[in-house]
Amino acid sequence: MNKMIKFQDLGSKDFKATWDYQETLFKAILDTKIKNRREAAGLETDNHFLFVEHPHVYTLGKSGDLTNLLLSEAQLTEKGATFYKINRGGDITYHGPGQIVGYPILDLDNFFTDIHKYLRLLEEIIILTLAEYGLKTERSPGETGVWLDVGTPFARKICAMGVRASRWVTMHGFALNVNADLGYFDNIIPCGIRGKAVTSLNIELGVDTVDEAELKTKLLKHFADLFEARFV
Repeated sequence: MNKMIKFQDLGSKDFKATWDYQETLFKAILDTKIKNRREAAGLETDNHFLFVEHPHVYTLGKSGDLTNLLLSEAQLTEKGATFYKINRGGDITYHGPGQIVGYPILDLDNFFTDIHKYLRLLEEIIILTLAEYGLKTERSPGETGVWLDVGTPFARKICAMGVRASRWVTMHGFALNVNADLGYFDNIIPCGIRGKAVTSLNIELGVDTVDEAELKTKLLKHFADLFEARFV
């Protein structure tokens, strides 16, 4: 089993270009697995992890409801935002500047073959990282992602998640609001969940800006620990 993960920070990159790149990496892993099965080749499969920040974009998962997007095509253009229907699970979400997006493209045969465990570990990475900033975050029953004040009228989501998996190979991942403009969330019903707010780390900490480079380092450390992996 290969527990080394090839890491790349793509900086600011268009959503569609990044999606296409994910698909290329995803397909390469699948092709290796298919070749191994067909030829008993014993080839090692790769794992990848991408950090990226997208320009303003709304994405709708394959089971999502388009009515959760509250903007017309003209209004999207006015706001400088784009929209895509994509092949991950989940409903609608927003990506934009000030948000750290993480895309693990892993062959779970290298780690464990359990999608439920995979999602819970992604959540745990965020929970442990935000604990380093003095925040108590947690899971909300039946709602994937990471939240504050679960079970109260003040419940709010700080990190959304949505993944795709085929033959135990993953893509897409998580979106953590760090220095995000939350006004863009007003244009959707986030994740299809009515009556609950979203938040950003800088707001929770009462600061103008959180150091995103430092935060990324903490995320990678917890990822490596929980997956018993090494980034290269």
